[in-house]
Amino acid sequence: MSRFRLYPTTEQAAALLAQCGHARFVWNLALEQWSMWTRDKPPAPSHGERCRQLTTARAAFGWLREGSQTVQQQALRDFDQAVRDFYSRTHGRPTWRKAGQHEGFRITGNQASRVIKLNRKWRAVNVPKVGWVRFRASREVPPARSYRVTHDRVGRWHIAFAWVPPVIQAPGNDAVVGVDRGVAVSAALSTGELLQCPELSRAEKDRLIHLQRRLARSRRGSHRRARLKAAIAKFYARAADRRKDWVEKLSTDLARRFDVVRVEDLHVAQMTRRAKPKPDIERPGHYLRNGRRAKAGLNRGILNNAWGQLLIRLEQKAPGRVQKIPAAYTSQTCHVCGHCTARNRESQARFRCVACGLVANADTNAALNIAAGRAVSARREAPFRASPKREPQPATSV
Repeated sequence: MSRFRLYPTTEQAAALLAQCGHARFVWNLALEQWSMWTRDKPPAPSHGERCRQLTTARAAFGWLREGSQTVQQQALRDFDQAVRDFYSRTHGRPTWRKAGQHEGFRITGNQASRVIKLNRKWRAVNVPKVGWVRFRASREVPPARSYRVTHDRVGRWHIAFAWVPPVIQAPGNDAVVGVDRGVAVSAALSTGELLQCPELSRAEKDRLIHLQRRLARSRRGSHRRARLKAAIAKFYARAADRRKDWVEKLSTDLARRFDVVRVEDLHVAQMTRRAKPKPDIERPGHYLRNGRRAKAGLNRGILNNAWGQLLIRLEQKAPGRVQKIPAAYTSQTCHVCGHCTARNRESQARFRCVACGLVANADTNAALNIAAGRAVSARREAPFRASPKREPQPATSV
């Protein structure tokens, strides 16, 4: 995907929003038909039947007929592909598209290649039923057969051309690097580099908290509430842009410098699940809140450091050169002598081996273990090297 900033006029923006509404309406209607199917009912309409129903609906409703048939049919194709991906267990269940959150549509075929050059910095794309819309050519526009137009909560329009960029070739130096992902340190490399994912500044965080407090006191449906939501969305979009830029630069740098990149095999989706409420023993019918609040803070820390995005971009830029290492005991094992015990980790940042006396940064030590493949599983198996010495545990009586 190559994404560019789209700059429509006021009239074009209104037409684009209408196209987004038509695509969302068609998607949600197809999802409703598919969700209502049960074993005692006839099968849900097929893709061909939905297309015939769309033709009938366009003839009956003028507001739907004013939109582009290409956009509406492509929404049905996207939904059909989403259903196939769900049954093949590669993606989750299709969900509802909401106004203000899922604004976008896709154009495929010959219409996607209607791009002209205005000058050195600007291009224009011909969107059906909208006309020629300018976008900023921040880099070379790729030859693509489809593109997607999206509108975010901040009010920005983007166009993303679908194409497969060339992979980054290995440098051929047989270099191996281990990457330890954390909350205090976003990415610690086995080379000793400690990298931090950029976030909002202290002043920006204070301003965000102030806006959130004003939003809590505003009346629902008021114009002030809408302005406050837009202002808050700008801060979140700014933080997301900084994370994405950091991930792109770091993944490209690692793919160019090292032949093999080894990372921990972490299940980020499971780690960031919402904590289950614990019942309060002293007050029957009530639940403790401190545990869920702490878990929510940990989830924010994991997501703000872009653990999953970094791994995805690494696998896309360096396919076949990314290896996942089991994460068990990597932070408790000495990378010099292999002694493994919880007492080695004195604090979040300090590692001191009780066997050989090695003192090092805890995240760097874990990255060195990952680079060497010195991860120990539950059965004390190491995928790349012999398992480290594990301190014997005292026997416990049941």
